[in-house]
Amino acid sequence: MEKTKSSNTVWHNAAITKRDREKRFGQRGVVLWFTGLSGSGKSTVANAVENRLFEMGYHTYVLDGDNVRHGLNSDLGFSETDRTENIRRLSELVHLFTDAGLIVLSAFISPYRKDRENARKLLNTGDFFEVFCRCDISECEKRDPKGLYNKARAGEIPEFTGISSSYEKPENPEIIINTDKDRVEKCAEKIIAHLKKEGVLNRNI
Repeated sequence: MEKTKSSNTVWHNAAITKRDREKRFGQRGVVLWFTGLSGSGKSTVANAVENRLFEMGYHTYVLDGDNVRHGLNSDLGFSETDRTENIRRLSELVHLFTDAGLIVLSAFISPYRKDRENARKLLNTGDFFEVFCRCDISECEKRDPKGLYNKARAGEIPEFTGISSSYEKPENPEIIINTDKDRVEKCAEKIIAHLKKEGVLNRNI
């Protein structure tokens, strides 16, 4: 797809910087980029982490893949081209949200490494945390409340990740959570601990 169709635009820098917002919020503007198969627990863990951070007084926002497809990306399907465009748009959205000083928790399957790496490149070094929700596909199918895996295996849903469309596992994610073995609370605690270690949650910024 074309990179841009707007040749007469100029980026306008805001008077209030990302650093200014980070100082006000006492946190770094970063993204936790949850990736994994459908049913691997991305949204569940992302919301659990957000609840913990919100209780601690931090400023957050969860971007859920299904929710975004209801509006911003409702014109896209699930072909490889559309999946890439879906993540490209979401990456730009994440960039804006982190620039606003928020801790963004994005829960997208985002099956292709290249798309995830392009998202990483939009952010400052150290502001992108890839969270791999590692879960065996058999467990994902057991959890499947919408019956998507059954429909995919029956050929009713074409290009379904893990069945008829590939998923490229992260090679060097910042965080790995074993969602088929560990409880949601344990996964959330591991992520919170990592954010503390990396200085994201810091009232003295």
